Amino acid sequence: MDLRKVKKLIDLVSESGIAELEITEGEETVRISRYGQMQPQPMMYSQHPMHGFMPGSTPAPAPLAVETAPAAEAAQPDGHIVKSPMVGTFYRASAPGAKNFAEVGQSVNAGDTICIIEAMKLLNEIEADQSGVIKAIMVENGQPVEYGEPLFIIG
Repeated sequence: MDLRKVKKLIDLVSESGIAELEITEGEETVRISRYGQMQPQPMMYSQHPMHGFMPGSTPAPAPLAVETAPAAEAAQPDGHIVKSPMVGTFYRASAPGAKNFAEVGQSVNAGDTICIIEAMKLLNEIEADQSGVIKAIMVENGQPVEYGEPLFIIG
């Protein structure tokens, strides 16, 4: 595999939110991982309470509460969700300091450019797939996005 291709793949992994990428080309295989050999391991907690611990020892930490998805979805306004068609970096404007393509409360028509997603040094204009008013912008400027991640809500 060409060294330039490997460098581009490394750049892709470092710029995106993915943790690992493996490419096979013929008999050659390249694996690129953000974490090297050490991957973060999930913490395991016992479901049984600890009765009477030894003096000088500390009790096991209690599991942390995790917010559920339905509660997060309830905060979203109703409307059509424009989802990311690719993995990349979300930008609201064509350049730093330029006017944003879309703002909350702005009317847009189907086909209007509402943001840009940069993927592998290519700027991809994302268009509204429905006419309406922008009710919410779900992603911060400069934030990495995944395929299918909600970007805008149009009502």
